[in-house]
Amino acid sequence: MTKVKAAVCHAFGQDLRIEEITLRPPDLAEVEVRLEAVAICHSDISYMDGAWGGDLPAVYGHEAAGRITAVGAGVTGYRVGQKVLVTLIKSCGTCGPCAGGAPVYCDGTPAAEGAITLADGSTALKAMNCGAFAEAVVVHQSQLAPLPDDMPSDVASLLACGVITGIGAVVNTGRVRPGQNVVVIGAGGVGLNTIQGARIAGAARIIAMDMSEDKLEDARAFGATDALLATGDKPWEAVARITGGRMADAVFVTVGAIPAYDLALRLLGKGGMAYAVGMPHSGAKAEYEPVIIAAVGQGMKGSKMGDTVLARDIPWMVDMYGQGRLKLDELISGRWRLDQINEAIADTKTGHARRNVIVLS
Repeated sequence: MTKVKAAVCHAFGQDLRIEEITLRPPDLAEVEVRLEAVAICHSDISYMDGAWGGDLPAVYGHEAAGRITAVGAGVTGYRVGQKVLVTLIKSCGTCGPCAGGAPVYCDGTPAAEGAITLADGSTALKAMNCGAFAEAVVVHQSQLAPLPDDMPSDVASLLACGVITGIGAVVNTGRVRPGQNVVVIGAGGVGLNTIQGARIAGAARIIAMDMSEDKLEDARAFGATDALLATGDKPWEAVARITGGRMADAVFVTVGAIPAYDLALRLLGKGGMAYAVGMPHSGAKAEYEPVIIAAVGQGMKGSKMGDTVLARDIPWMVDMYGQGRLKLDELISGRWRLDQINEAIADTKTGHARRNVIVLS
């Protein structure tokens, strides 16, 4: 058994409590990882605020990096002391989705029970298969990806969610081709990675839309060719001017705001596709006119975790970072201690942060 500190959620919408938890030893195909950094994702905040329900108490956090401290039976390819990325993508490798190259939709790996015990003997949910707002985690080996020893953990942790979600939406889900026009609605952490994904893919025009001028400046720094305030009048007319009337081949909605989803299809050209990346609260609904979608061959598709395949995508992204072609350091807005996590969450909620990271060692 391993005793560590963790930030535990006992009530939706309330501050997390720093307390001691006990982790059981790794079971079959599991590893224990001593975390060095964990980033704060808006999905964690949505869960903590009760937007999607779930059981409590819980330990959230799913965007982490650290070193392996123990391995369970049947673990292959990993060793104690190895530096790894920890993600929520848990896959069995043999079910239909996994065999088809879509491990993010795996239906063969139920969540492990009983990994986290609180001081009073009760158990806590290991949220999103991770529970990474803690000094250590016990996770399935499929949730890991090897990292170079010399890659800073605070930077590496960003690859676990925000980076792969944004870049993956473009290159994996959207398969954006050189010369296409792209609109990205939302220039937060995921949006900035979607923008740099479009840059890497060779998009001709990368039009960022946000309600903040500061975020639009960030968007330009990450590769946006044009920036539009979402509060402007008839933004579709501005997109038409920028694209010479072609409109967008692809629109990526990276925020969970319904007005953004209502707008997305109006920015598309004929045959264009909108991609749902940001996740609204449960029960929220958008409105569309199916006749327009049918008449001009448009569509909408979801993108979960950028349709990432860890073994394929993480080495590529690590290599691009090493070449200076992938911006990661620039994504970090602030570094905080575990006992400052509520302050870091509050700062994230202001909407000004790109990514706040909890540094654990």
